[in-house]
Amino acid sequence: MDKHHLFQQFVAFTTNLHEVTQSLTQNVKLENITALQYKILEYIKVSQAVTATEISDCLHMSLPNTSRELRKLQERKLIEKTNDQTDRRKQVIRLTLEGEKMMTEAFNSIEEQFLLLLDGTSSQDVEAISGALALLEQKIFQHSK
Repeated sequence: MDKHHLFQQFVAFTTNLHEVTQSLTQNVKLENITALQYKILEYIKVSQAVTATEISDCLHMSLPNTSRELRKLQERKLIEKTNDQTDRRKQVIRLTLEGEKMMTEAFNSIEEQFLLLLDGTSSQDVEAISGALALLEQKIFQHSK
């Protein structure tokens, strides 16, 4: 296969991924949480201990805007900041128990929607999808970190 064609497939895939992600998350209702704050919480949930810079880079936000949103989430007791064990100048951001609870509820709702997408999919196709996702993670996404 031509690598240029593979790249074009990848671009189409990432576009579709964003659309499906938007569709899966649009009905998740979190009390007094903006879409941007949800994305921050989601990133922290998936990545675990992160820094404000990592959030800023991943979500394409300015560091001041990231800090402002993190402060709001901290005031709502959804995240906590602690000093990094190896570098005291860095602060590590984690979900609090309340933040974990909120994101677990959100992910449960998203999973319901995801399972509806897979309704009628054969177990063989589910295995193929799982294998494809694992391969993407190994060959593409791990190299971008």
